[in-house]
Amino acid sequence: MSAATESTGSAGGATAARQRIIKLAVLAVGGQGGGVLSDWITATAEENGWRAQSTSVPGVAQRTGATVYYIEMVPDEGRQPVFSLMPTPGDVDIVVAAELMEAGRAIQRGFVTADRTTLITSTHRALALIEKAEPGDGIRPNAPVLDIARRSCARLIAADMERLARSHGSMISASLFGALAGAGVLPFTAEQFKETIRAGGRGVEASLRAFDAGRTSVELNPEPAASEDAACAPAAPSDPAGPKALQDAYAALTARVASYPAPAQAMLAAGLQKVVDFQDLAYGAEYLDRVDAVLALDKRIDGGSRNFLLTVDAAKYIANAMAYDDVVRVADLKTRASRFARVRAEMGVGEGQVLHTTEFMHPRMEEVCGTLPAGLGRWIEARPGLMRNLDRLVNRGRRVRTDGLFWFLMLYGVGGLRRWRRGMLRHKVEQAHLEAWLAEMRRVAEQDYDLAVEVLRCRRLVKGYSDTHARGESKFARVIGAIPLVEGRPDAADWIRRLRELALKDEAGEALDGGIRTLREL
Repeated sequence: MSAATESTGSAGGATAARQRIIKLAVLAVGGQGGGVLSDWITATAEENGWRAQSTSVPGVAQRTGATVYYIEMVPDEGRQPVFSLMPTPGDVDIVVAAELMEAGRAIQRGFVTADRTTLITSTHRALALIEKAEPGDGIRPNAPVLDIARRSCARLIAADMERLARSHGSMISASLFGALAGAGVLPFTAEQFKETIRAGGRGVEASLRAFDAGRTSVELNPEPAASEDAACAPAAPSDPAGPKALQDAYAALTARVASYPAPAQAMLAAGLQKVVDFQDLAYGAEYLDRVDAVLALDKRIDGGSRNFLLTVDAAKYIANAMAYDDVVRVADLKTRASRFARVRAEMGVGEGQVLHTTEFMHPRMEEVCGTLPAGLGRWIEARPGLMRNLDRLVNRGRRVRTDGLFWFLMLYGVGGLRRWRRGMLRHKVEQAHLEAWLAEMRRVAEQDYDLAVEVLRCRRLVKGYSDTHARGESKFARVIGAIPLVEGRPDAADWIRRLRELALKDEAGEALDGGIRTLREL
């Protein structure tokens, strides 16, 4: 409620528009500057002849609920208005969401209405806890939220405000402030918005650049794209760099890719680049040889009538299986120049600033044995007492500084061990696991093409490093072990798909165990 009311007399709509309270809600999670944005909006109103009030209602935690900043403003005409402390469903003029799913939350809570609300949202994602908790891909798609937003609001403004802000060395609050100015839904000029930023006195130039980028994005592209989801196709491989002889050898491998059926070429090119980056050119040739065998099987049993689905999935999952995460791989990735450049960019490190990088390392004796020559590693693993004693020495959490010379050189040296990877115990184990998986796929494919595809897709259960990898392998073994229970059934492929999805639902695999019990009872 407010002492300021709308006029309905002969003064007309202009007076009504001037006296009506403007109600605005900002939804943001920790670290997105929602408080700064709401302070800027309130200050802009008060510096330009309006009375305003800002309140905030915090969420339960950083990613289980956004803080809702609520602002009401009305022209200052000498009377003290009584402002509301919280937004009311169906009674909000402007909603600003600092992340796409927070826009969805605002719609769910009734803050967005089709006859009234202007919805301004960033389309980037800050993943929620429920999205991170699923062992599989728990990320919710963007497109349905954008489609609902279009139908739910009077006007939608959507762009990647996080990217715009970072590209100008600022925070998303500045680009959202610019989008709010560009939307023209508040009775203030762009220069009045900018004066508020200048009055803040901190990071002014970067904030002004991000403000202009946000405002321009609205003015040049008033309507968001049909879908903000990333394309499903793999990214185009980057051009290789290095000695000409190696580039020529890599070009010969990519020429083999061009001979494949069109549906498989993009995935095969991405897979080839991944395994070559993991090991070397000879390893890339091994990868193509394995996919060649699957293509021959695909042609023989299906003739390409299903767009070589078996070959496409083989190109993806064989590459993932060959480029497994081991100690050598992790050390290699942590010491690459591209990784340090990415961290500096994400942290916004400026000229003259020093970045300290601390890594958490928690190796188990199993990982140590995996980097040893296969014979020695197996000899140690075969002696439980020795394994336990050695594990006490290595299995402890360590925080090490890789911005210093000692630990950087230690990791760099471990990463350089990849030239001897083929002789390591871990590589022998992974190769045996890969061959057993492909053998099972080939056996199943002779009777059930769709079931063979699902066998390939089960490989997504095996991922990560250390304990995560061990849990994934255990789930993979349980799903593959259920194949004899469904073979010969017309819905066999569907059952394996369901079991795989159950395995991805929870870390402990309790849902998977329940699904297998149900299958045994049937």
